[in-house]
Amino acid sequence: MSLDLIKVAAQIGGMIARLKAGNEERREHLKYALDILCDKSIDLDHLRKRIEDSQRKTTWLVAGLVDGLNQHYHSPPLPKDFTVIATDGSHIDVDRHRSARCYLINIGAAVLDYGTRPDARLNSFPQLYSEPEELVIAPEKGRQQPVEGVLLGIKRSVEEGKHLASLAKELPPNTAALALIDGSLILWGLEAYPEFVTEALLDKGFLPYLEEMRKLKVALASYISFPRSTDVVNALRVAICPYEAPDCDRYCPNKTKDCDKVAGVQDRELFMNLLGQGERSALFISPSKIVREHYGEHRVYFFYLRVDDEIARLEIPKWVAKDEGLLNLAHALVLDQCQRGLGYPVALSEAHEQAVVTTADKEEFWRVVESLLVEEKLPTPTSAKSFSKRTRWV
Repeated sequence: MSLDLIKVAAQIGGMIARLKAGNEERREHLKYALDILCDKSIDLDHLRKRIEDSQRKTTWLVAGLVDGLNQHYHSPPLPKDFTVIATDGSHIDVDRHRSARCYLINIGAAVLDYGTRPDARLNSFPQLYSEPEELVIAPEKGRQQPVEGVLLGIKRSVEEGKHLASLAKELPPNTAALALIDGSLILWGLEAYPEFVTEALLDKGFLPYLEEMRKLKVALASYISFPRSTDVVNALRVAICPYEAPDCDRYCPNKTKDCDKVAGVQDRELFMNLLGQGERSALFISPSKIVREHYGEHRVYFFYLRVDDEIARLEIPKWVAKDEGLLNLAHALVLDQCQRGLGYPVALSEAHEQAVVTTADKEEFWRVVESLLVEEKLPTPTSAKSFSKRTRWV
């Protein structure tokens, strides 16, 4: 039976009414946040120190400052010849109701050359994982961690980085190149797993690929469309706080806080009002705990970019942020990609098309697995639940 929207319509109407009622308050909060963002009287060095102190006392993610709060920069000119490489991925997860324990990761890749010798190379790299050591991450002693669900999504990100590095190594020397990944450079979610998982996927997996690209001097960036982050707004909360070292639990446990005047505002709303078309914001530093503790020279910086009527978030490693040439190249080429791709980078769109695994693909994959098991006269046990879902009763 499909969803009965008639029964849900009244609930949707109530949600819309609440959103409408809160619009005026949101506008007031946004105006106040913009006033703080553009306040020239703020002592930036003092604010940096307070932000560092606040990271030990608050539960918010507070952006670190690099070159200020409200700076904005025009797009640099494009080089005559350049290349954009991108990877994206999808996967088929482990299904405990099926007859074989395995998963599949499909990486899509795009290499686009622009300038005097334009070219495009598109490919996909499907990889099946079924060996016992591939299905788990195991410590020297203790309980193994199955690679499935959220953890499989993180492993897929590692594989995207691996293939991006391999594409970068194939580029001719001294190529002006941008390497793009969709989403974040931060492997969010690892905090929920034991340290040996972080070591396997981040320290021995993702970070070595970033190091390869650092040595190749490629402008590496990840692209986040329509971001919902509030890291910069939270830096404004610190600026507003009347206490030298913000500590909500100590000073404001049961009362309205001064910083609530910017509650509900997202970073993209700030920069939609600040940036002109094609401009980028100041640089900021990710406050993520896993980044601080593990990323080192690859610590994640970020900036916001105005592309028509959208604000995108670009994350870059420290070595790109500190190299003006690579930073400008990332800015210019990402903007150019978005302009060519109707608001979204062409290379990422093409990589996604190569990577996508549809529902029909998944069903066909399991059909092939089970038919080959039958052909080899191997047992094909499946759960009653799986059989029921694939059978029409009425």
